[in-house]
Amino acid sequence: MSMHYIKSTLYLALFLVNFIAFSQDNFNVLGESSVALNHNVSQNYSVNFAFRSRYFLHEDYVTYKQQQIDFFHFSTFKLNYVHNLSFGVYYRNRDWFETGSDELRFTQQFNYTHQQLGVRYGHRFRLEQRIFDSFTSFRQRYRFAVDFPLNGEKLDIGEPYFIGSTEALFSVSKKQKSLIDQRLTTQIGWQINEKLKLQTGLEYRLEGYNAVARNSLFVLSGAICKL
Repeated sequence: MSMHYIKSTLYLALFLVNFIAFSQDNFNVLGESSVALNHNVSQNYSVNFAFRSRYFLHEDYVTYKQQQIDFFHFSTFKLNYVHNLSFGVYYRNRDWFETGSDELRFTQQFNYTHQQLGVRYGHRFRLEQRIFDSFTSFRQRYRFAVDFPLNGEKLDIGEPYFIGSTEALFSVSKKQKSLIDQRLTTQIGWQINEKLKLQTGLEYRLEGYNAVARNSLFVLSGAICKL
């Protein structure tokens, strides 16, 4: 895969995310920063712990406002070289910031990945049970993602890489109308050393487009540490 093709794909993806987001009404800009810790307990079992902070960068002329903090854990079991199964628990706190209900979430995930010519393709299926103060929502998610190094076909220390994904979400609840969402994400990462990756990028979310659509652009930043 040539550098010209990679750069053209990256620029096009970033342009589309920006164009779609800023052309919509009912639009917010948020920031999301995260730190993730990954550890391989054994050859077939790994754990992940993460902390994430989300904050408004633009909402009705407000330049900064904390929305929530999140804590979550995933246990992943490797079924074979390309398939794995994960179980997660997630806690979201919005009560501290008076921005909505807290949330407790349980997640079951199946992931399939394969690699060809230096490009890794991933298919992720998730089932989520989201428990809020006054109701429970059940959400199904499917994400297709690609990632590849920006220099050659193998990622080396100190080199950048690209991640792009699209995800469809469907939520059902007894107390609310069913909702359909779509997310588009583009990120650039850097392999700082064998145990640390840094990532930054953009994510556009079209939420509830079968009802009253909301549009948000997320500015993403994160660190992934291997223990």
